[in-house]
Amino acid sequence: MNPYVLVILLSSLGLGTTLTFASSHWLLAWMGLEINTLAIIPLMAQQHHPRAVEATTKYFLTQATAAAVILFAATTNAWMMGEWDINDLSHPLASTLVIAALALKIGLAPVHFWLPEVLQGLDLLTGLILSTWQKLAPFALIIQVAPTIDPYLLSSLGLLSTLVGGWGGLNQTQLRKILAYSSIAHMGWMIIILQFTPQLTLLALGVYIFMTSTAFLSFKMLQATKINTLSSAWTKNPTLMVLMTLALLSLGGLPPLTGFMPKWLILQELTKQELPLTATIMALAALLSLYFYLRLCYAMTLTMSPTTTNSTLPWRTPNTQTTLTLALTSTIALGLLPVTPAILALVT
Repeated sequence: MNPYVLVILLSSLGLGTTLTFASSHWLLAWMGLEINTLAIIPLMAQQHHPRAVEATTKYFLTQATAAAVILFAATTNAWMMGEWDINDLSHPLASTLVIAALALKIGLAPVHFWLPEVLQGLDLLTGLILSTWQKLAPFALIIQVAPTIDPYLLSSLGLLSTLVGGWGGLNQTQLRKILAYSSIAHMGWMIIILQFTPQLTLLALGVYIFMTSTAFLSFKMLQATKINTLSSAWTKNPTLMVLMTLALLSLGGLPPLTGFMPKWLILQELTKQELPLTATIMALAALLSLYFYLRLCYAMTLTMSPTTTNSTLPWRTPNTQTTLTLALTSTIALGLLPVTPAILALVT
């Protein structure tokens, strides 16, 4: 892709998200979401492959549907209540429609079906943008409208997403689909705590973005899209494989890695709110996700492809990809747990 065109598209992505962040009027927020969608579509379709075109079409249709429902809900609220302000979504029909549309935007269960299919058709870098940056604008709106949403609806969305995200990833062999189900499960953790402590939702979102970036950038460096590829990757870059294993365990939420922090704080908060059953179901759903992360770790570190030697192969061409971003995201994805008290002081 022409670098000038790429700069324009990435700038439009930033503009769309910033516009939604800054808006207090539904029309401006809707406009930001639309700019976001239209800016990523050329990035998704740049491969000129039927799979990429199919993924782009599915993404466009789902996002356009969600945007239309948001506009309809905002118009309904303005018609019934005479109010266009985002924080004043007082009509129950409008608030339910908005949360349904925003759930479709970010891929929450039960409207998650598009996400694994779309992610599977994209290259890893565009998939990274879709899994991280594209979640920010809808989440900004979800956090603003959360006080007007029925708490039982939010809890149901969160529980269902963690269960579907864990259950759906069990049988997958494609890395991008596994990361898509991982995304659905993490979104569930963020939504479940939103009604009690929105700061923990933001913390979980930030940690999720760094952990997912580490996973995508590592797979990009290894040029791996299937579990089979990982079993022969050990001899190419042993250091990266160790980091990758730790990053996946962090995604699974194992201590003493960063990924344990949001899960621990969310379960603690749910217990404080006297919801022990919800906390137990969330913890058990996290075990489902942990299983498929452990599958990946097993494939990477405990299996050897029959054709490889037991030493690093000296003749491989050097990798020219930049590793600075990967180094930064890996550090954050692995080492933030000891500073949990400082982070708690910031977010509460």
